Amino acid sequence: MITLVFLLWLAYRSLFTFPVWFDESVGKLIFFGFPVWFYISVSNFRDIVDSLDYKKFHRGLLLGIAYGGIFGFAGTIAAYLNNHEAIQAVPLFVSTKFWWEFMLALLTAFWESIFFFAFVMLVIQNKYRDWSLLKQVLLTALIFAVFHIPNNFLRVDFLAAVQLSLLMFAFGLGQALLFQHEKNTLALILSHSIWGMVLLVHWT
Repeated sequence: MITLVFLLWLAYRSLFTFPVWFDESVGKLIFFGFPVWFYISVSNFRDIVDSLDYKKFHRGLLLGIAYGGIFGFAGTIAAYLNNHEAIQAVPLFVSTKFWWEFMLALLTAFWESIFFFAFVMLVIQNKYRDWSLLKQVLLTALIFAVFHIPNNFLRVDFLAAVQLSLLMFAFGLGQALLFQHEKNTLALILSHSIWGMVLLVHWT
């Protein structure tokens, strides 16, 4: 199923150009949300739903902000080392565009956290229980990075795309470890959103 979703996602990204808001809402609902719903319906695998339990909301909120800050700081430092440009404080929060982009980041994070971690990682752990945690986490992070490669190479030049793909792998690794520890999808959604805003500001 993951291979099929990847091929369909690759075709969609290569053949069609829709507005970002459409990609992050309708597009990812179809390509990421529907397969998860289908898998739950067919297999009755409840661990995916449990990771979204409302009882985990408060802890997920705090963890998401904390880890998002850590990821964001690391991404900012990486951008500085890559571009060698001074980092300046900018009042982004007063911009209407910032909040629009943050809403899109939340949509992206919602669908991707559910698909790559609440679905892919949990299914890997369920199907390959004899694997070490390292193998499970590395495979999850690799799948996460591979899905982002087409978009990376469509947006920036080759070298920047390679660097961005490596960053995606590192981020996926961090998200997988966080999910392994907490089994809390909300924490991933928030940390992913903050990370996405850092990429938008410093890497695009």
